[in-house]
Amino acid sequence: MKKFANEFKTFALRGNVMDMAVGVLIGGAFSSIVTSLTENFINPLLRFFTGAARYTLSDIAVFASNFLTAVINFIIMAFILFCVLKAMNKLMNLGKKEEEPKAPSVKTCPYCQSEISILATRCPHCTSRLDEGNAVPEADEQTAVREEPANSN
Repeated sequence: MKKFANEFKTFALRGNVMDMAVGVLIGGAFSSIVTSLTENFINPLLRFFTGAARYTLSDIAVFASNFLTAVINFIIMAFILFCVLKAMNKLMNLGKKEEEPKAPSVKTCPYCQSEISILATRCPHCTSRLDEGNAVPEADEQTAVREEPANSN
């Protein structure tokens, strides 16, 4: 039974299931705004323009207040849903440990600036010999830099 409860918990609290639940609740709350808009603005306008009804200023105020009530109810529902999800996410992350940063696995060759393994003793790109802290270029006849004698003039 404990395994079943844990499986249900992981299913119900997955991100996409929670997103779908939020979408359904927000959609239901938004449908009340659409219903109020049609009942309190669009239908009265159609009835007025077709001559089926005459409205006083108090009737128009009632239509506006009904629509405003629906909008406020939507905002309250969205805010409460936001607070509940924020608290639930905080509770979900309460028991998790933060991952420690990994030790670096690469370093940069000081000669060719390419990334190489931290354990490398020679750069695979420029073939420079790498010591513990400093890189020592391997001098061969083709790549050796020769110093020019200073001009005495």
